[in-house]
Amino acid sequence: MPVVQEVFEFAARHPEVLAYVPCYCGCEQLGHKGNHDCFVKARAANGNVTEWEAHGIGCAICLDVGREAMMLFNSGASVTAIRTAIEKRYGGNFPSSTPTPRPPQAPAKKAAPSR
Repeated sequence: MPVVQEVFEFAARHPEVLAYVPCYCGCEQLGHKGNHDCFVKARAANGNVTEWEAHGIGCAICLDVGREAMMLFNSGASVTAIRTAIEKRYGGNFPSSTPTPRPPQAPAKKAAPSR
């Protein structure tokens, strides 16, 4: 299915997004830490995918979370905004989620020196 391929390709190209997006299907029991782990099992040192995670192929929740994150990213949303939207949509509907780290905070901008 095209949507499956799109989400897997997004996971391969944007680990900096899905590594900070939780999944709600119960896959933390498989050792997953975030939605990225639903699609990518291993990467080489250069970041290329060396092994795919088959779990994401048949899990509607993984695919829905990944697809929504992809659409938000493509619309220009920040990783923090993406995570917030995913948590709002899925958090109250499922009993658990992956133990996903929060996105790093952007450094605060320094005020311009006064004259």
